[in-house]
Amino acid sequence: MGIPIIQQVRVGAYIMKQRMKGVARYPLVLMLEPLYRCNLACSGCGKIDYPDEILNRRLSVEECLGAADECGAPIVSIPGGEPLLHKEIDKIVEGLVARKKFVYLCTNALLLEKKLDLFTPSPYLTFSVHLDGLKEEHDKSVCQDGVFDKAVKAIRAAKAKGFRVNVNCTLFNNAHADRVAEFFDFCKNDLQVEGITVSPGYAYERAPDQQHFLNRRDTKELFRDVLTRGKGKDWEFSQSSMFMDFLAGNQTYHCTPWSNPTRNVFGWQRPCYLLGEGYVDTFKELMDTTVWENYGTGNYEKCADCMVHCGYEGTAVEDTVSNPLKALRVALRGVKTDGPMAPELDLTKQRPADYVFDNNVQKFVTETAHTPKGEKVGAA
Repeated sequence: MGIPIIQQVRVGAYIMKQRMKGVARYPLVLMLEPLYRCNLACSGCGKIDYPDEILNRRLSVEECLGAADECGAPIVSIPGGEPLLHKEIDKIVEGLVARKKFVYLCTNALLLEKKLDLFTPSPYLTFSVHLDGLKEEHDKSVCQDGVFDKAVKAIRAAKAKGFRVNVNCTLFNNAHADRVAEFFDFCKNDLQVEGITVSPGYAYERAPDQQHFLNRRDTKELFRDVLTRGKGKDWEFSQSSMFMDFLAGNQTYHCTPWSNPTRNVFGWQRPCYLLGEGYVDTFKELMDTTVWENYGTGNYEKCADCMVHCGYEGTAVEDTVSNPLKALRVALRGVKTDGPMAPELDLTKQRPADYVFDNNVQKFVTETAHTPKGEKVGAA
């Protein structure tokens, strides 16, 4: 099952508790980036395109666990960079699991087989392995030959030791529905992973390759084509059925960036995992002082084509809880892959892009260079 029953129950209870308390904005998934350093240089990422002063920084175990406590989200996703490069990643995961957080450790798997003995199988721990397709597509995506084979070998080793494994797949505009369907068949029937997390690529402004990101119409058409080929195959996705329905163009959603807050080496990033438009010192400050209405598709040019799970899965989950019968119908019948699509959001009133990221990075580097060791650096 893509999402374990225990996780569904715990997250559902958490949401109901927030609703009963009258909390309008609350986190579902903490995006915890303990470092940016990586052992790959993927063309669609750009996360390693930082000065060494930042690439050499790490969040401590205490900072990571403190972020989880401060935020309170029931799920913690650990992306990067490559988290397995962190020398204390096992202690971070151990501390999160002890808190009964559902941990998704995102990895390209180049170090996974070597480091499996650092971890203990648990229903609270899932290795989320980055695979952007079959061998040809994935190795091209990560700009290095042989990575697909190493990742597949590591997945098999992790499964053999009793770990939960999920595949994390990003699709770009050069994806072909037949090949994507073949890849999903491989994940289910050969690798037998617990689930697939799939998302259209987001146009990171620092990504080296800016030519292959999907616009919203292309995203909807691609997912309709792919999911048509999946009828009757029971592909397991680590996402809600309503989010998959949204990707296929059947739901009109606004994003809820606060549902997936990000803590990284800069601080708490606003407004979301995909946009670094400023940083604050505390989770409370992030929630209370971010002008959320300034962001999202229809509000901000940078968000125009975004349909990524870290912005919209929270919306889909909220819709599922608010409209259980609608969600049940989608779950039972499957995602609709033909007919008219839901209305698109109006982009005519969106504010123009504000390119502040590089200035924030430079400010952080400057403050770090002039801050005595052990003294706290103010957020950008």
